[in-house]
Amino acid sequence: MSTIPILVVGGNGKTGRRVNSKLQALGLPTRPVSRSTSPAFDWTKPETWGPALEGTHAAYVSFQPDLAVPGGVEAIAAFSALAREKGLDHIVLLSGRGEEQAQRAEQALQDSGVSWTVVRASWFNQNFSESFLLDGVMSGEIALPAGDVREPFVDADDIADVAVAALTEIGHRNRVYEVTGPRAITFAQAVEEIAVATGRPIRYTQIPLETFVDGLRQAELPDDLVGLLEELFGTNLDGRNTPLAHGVEEALARPPRDFSDYVRKTVEQGIWSRKP
Repeated sequence: MSTIPILVVGGNGKTGRRVNSKLQALGLPTRPVSRSTSPAFDWTKPETWGPALEGTHAAYVSFQPDLAVPGGVEAIAAFSALAREKGLDHIVLLSGRGEEQAQRAEQALQDSGVSWTVVRASWFNQNFSESFLLDGVMSGEIALPAGDVREPFVDADDIADVAVAALTEIGHRNRVYEVTGPRAITFAQAVEEIAVATGRPIRYTQIPLETFVDGLRQAELPDDLVGLLEELFGTNLDGRNTPLAHGVEEALARPPRDFSDYVRKTVEQGIWSRKP
């Protein structure tokens, strides 16, 4: 078993901390990095990338806030080139399903000469419990410009399982895994499932994109995150990602977790039971 650590970029994120935990459970050494770790890693400060890469042999890479933001392609190209210089053997990249710029970043990685695996995902189940939709669940209303578009929400644990397989099994190299859940549902249906499971009155409200973006700005969210969410809801959420993909089955030889399984587990964890 290798004693050389695996770099986990975004080690505190929804997928990164899961990847890190699962690798450690296998007895593998890891180096989870973020802006708050030592060594620190900051996508806006390329001078931090080298020390983080030094002495590692593979990496799981999650770009923040998303590969769709300006500069994402260039950052992945530069990081991949540096990783090759540092002697990394393999990079697993979390990418965005249906995002043209994300696929340009994928190509930059593939052109770098480093062995690669791409895991393409869209909306996570955990957005309702670990991200920007949690406040809406807790307050009793989720207001989004999502319409009736169906999304095959994917579980972050499935993403992590695919990434770990790609980091530890050579047969996943130079492959793209597009991952989804086993069924596509609307945001309204997702909210209804959560409401029924929690026994709490939670409603979904359809709002115009402009109202949504204005609310984000009033909440003083960073400009890049506002732009990302505007892009995701205004452009990407047009049905392009509704069809199911089979990356989980292809990588793991098992079906993906269903949204209802995620809801049940989250209820058991008590995340939605605290007072708003």
